[in-house]
Amino acid sequence: MQRFGEDGWVGIERHGFVAELVMDRPKAMNAVSTAMADALAGACAELAADHSVRAVVLTSTHERAFCVGADLKERNSFTDADLMRQRPHTRAAYTGVLELPVPTVAAVHGFALGGGFELALACDLIVADPTAVVGLPEVSVGVIPGGGGTQLLPRRVGAARAAELVFTARRVPAPEAAELGLVDRLAEEGQDRAEALELAARIARNSPVGLRAAKRAMRLGHGLDLRAGLEVEDGAWRSVAFSGDRAEGVAAFNEKRDPQWPGE
Repeated sequence: MQRFGEDGWVGIERHGFVAELVMDRPKAMNAVSTAMADALAGACAELAADHSVRAVVLTSTHERAFCVGADLKERNSFTDADLMRQRPHTRAAYTGVLELPVPTVAAVHGFALGGGFELALACDLIVADPTAVVGLPEVSVGVIPGGGGTQLLPRRVGAARAAELVFTARRVPAPEAAELGLVDRLAEEGQDRAEALELAARIARNSPVGLRAAKRAMRLGHGLDLRAGLEVEDGAWRSVAFSGDRAEGVAAFNEKRDPQWPGE
């Protein structure tokens, strides 16, 4: 496994065209300290630049937690100046996951709270097992979600439902999370990682050029009026219409064989 950060708390494991982005800070339940944030940002930069990667799965090695959010023990010693100095580091971590150019799946079990749930929300799809407990409890400790939660959650479940969850700071167990649309799939207990990797492998069988363009079109077009959104889609279509992947895809279909994507 390729490790990132001085303490090696984040790793990348390769599974063919799928990259597993592994959070591995077990003694702190993957709490996002400054060092953890730097490691996440560095790993995401590596993945974003690697055109052999077609899908990413974000996982945790901790048995009882995906990620419990900000490292409040570290922050307890911060001055106001320290907190401001940390902000670019944490933003880079959350933005790094959000801006991965390929489809990204979170595999969630145990606690995914605050910044931990925001890391999952930054992914395109969330697979959870029945032990998962998600939520954005930041207002209960005097702050607000700062890793994208106030923007990503309403886009996922709607403004009113997101408001209820953010304002009450309540924790949501896996069955209700699935019902509310906070997670996309419920796996059998202990199978969130395996199911997320299987889903990513299925995604990765498709054109890498097409996958990146489709994700870009959906992300950039979200929230625009229909006419503007269709222009975003047209630009993404034009970026793939004359690609080697498009030519290979058409040829493979007509020759009744699996495509061998050139990735360009």
